[in-house]
Amino acid sequence: MARFRMYPTGEQEWQLLLHCAQARYVWNLAVEQRSYWARHKGASPGYVELARQLTEARAASEWLREGNAEVQQQALRNFDLAVKRRFDSGFGEPSWRKRYRDEGFRVIGTDRVPEFEPDGSPRLNRKGRQVLARSVVVQKLNKRWAQVKVPGCGWVRFRLTRRDLPEAKTFRVTWRRGQWHVAFALVPEPVAPPGTGEVIGIDRGVKVTAALSDGRMLNCPQLNSKERARLRKQERRASRAPKDSPQKRAEHAKAAKIKATEADRRKDWCEKTSTMLASGFDLIRFEKLNIKTMTASAKGTAETPGKGVAQKTGLNRAILAQGWGLLRTRTEQKAPGRVEDVPAPYTSLRCSDCGWIEKNSRKSQAEFVCVSCGFTCNADVNAANNVAAGQGGTPRPRSSTGAGGTTTRQGSSVREPQRPPPR
Repeated sequence: MARFRMYPTGEQEWQLLLHCAQARYVWNLAVEQRSYWARHKGASPGYVELARQLTEARAASEWLREGNAEVQQQALRNFDLAVKRRFDSGFGEPSWRKRYRDEGFRVIGTDRVPEFEPDGSPRLNRKGRQVLARSVVVQKLNKRWAQVKVPGCGWVRFRLTRRDLPEAKTFRVTWRRGQWHVAFALVPEPVAPPGTGEVIGIDRGVKVTAALSDGRMLNCPQLNSKERARLRKQERRASRAPKDSPQKRAEHAKAAKIKATEADRRKDWCEKTSTMLASGFDLIRFEKLNIKTMTASAKGTAETPGKGVAQKTGLNRAILAQGWGLLRTRTEQKAPGRVEDVPAPYTSLRCSDCGWIEKNSRKSQAEFVCVSCGFTCNADVNAANNVAAGQGGTPRPRSSTGAGGTTTRQGSSVREPQRPPPR
């Protein structure tokens, strides 16, 4: 996906919101129909049948008839695709879409361009005619601005943050927290490796977002103190405002704008950091973390309520604010086949110099002093060195270590070495 920020006019924004509402309405109708569908009737209606029913609905509803038919058809096509991939996508059955949260629609290109084979020859159909593929109509205005043609809206401007115009067959328009974005469906070229054979290990944490094995400490940008104070003020005002009042919606919108700023900073940092990792190293190793389990709620159930729920909630927010998953996903997309996961156990307790594992070696969050060899290092960098060497998940030191030494000690490595008995 190539995603850009859109800047529609007031009239265009009204039409875009109408497209979002109609696409959401058609999607929810299909979800409701599938929920009531009986198994003895066979498979639920596919896209062809849904499109036929949409034609009948447009004839009966003036509100749907005023909208764009292609936008509504693409919503049904997306629904049919979600049903077919419900076991593979990880999202399960298609669910209900809510207003202000799931705002968006897909548009298929209206321009026609000839297709070619990989060798450069024109692609022909069975009748020997040139195959014409759909293409999105995009124009470049200047170095920083471009425009795309949206049905019912005409030309809508977007911020061009890449050198070349995107060439795609479809694009998706989304609205979230007062911002419009357009995402073109294309597969970007992977970042070329440097060819030096260098391996980098990355240890992810809350205090330091990403500690690299070469000693660098990278932190995801957060809100400053003034922005956090303003966010708390808007949230307090929203909680005190009357329910369903314009004041409550206005305060929530102001708070959402601040949160959107934080999310934009996090995404920008992940994009730049992942590009740096993909272009600077041949092999990138991450500490394997189950973020979904780590950020699970601790509130428990009514019969067995959890303990320390508020503390766990704060920890979950701190973890999610670091962008661990986004950094790992974007790095793998930019460097396919060059990203590996190293099991997390013992990476922070193992000495990267001698390989000895001892919990007392971790003096604090940032200090690591090996009780066996006396090696001193930053705790996060030491863990990153173990990740770079693939040293994780086993309680015994291996023959080779992350810092280039060899382990000669045998026996249990989770205990502190005992002194020899006096003679």
